[in-house]
Amino acid sequence: MMQAEEVRQRFSQIEKTIQQASQACERAGTGVPTDLKNCIQQLDTQSSQARQQLQGAADEQSIIDCVDQLEELGDQAKAACEKQQGVDQQLKQAVMQAHQELSQLKHQLH
Repeated sequence: MMQAEEVRQRFSQIEKTIQQASQACERAGTGVPTDLKNCIQQLDTQSSQARQQLQGAADEQSIIDCVDQLEELGDQAKAACEKQQGVDQQLKQAVMQAHQELSQLKHQLH
């Protein structure tokens, strides 16, 4: 298992990426498919909850579970991006980056 401080640092970067996706989603406006918008909103909400867990005295398994849930949402957001034609390029790029970073963290934790 990675050190708790390293997980916090990595998660901080991931959270920034998720925020970028959320902002890109807002900028893209009504052109964003509903399922993609919902995935990004869930990622944003879950990442806030995960941050609170990481700042507390979360045990190793709860951190892993939290990252697993976020990675699953990242998978859904990626799939929604790939399914739709004409998704804003900045939004797509932010979603793909968030997905990649979550996947890497998940694999390092397992």
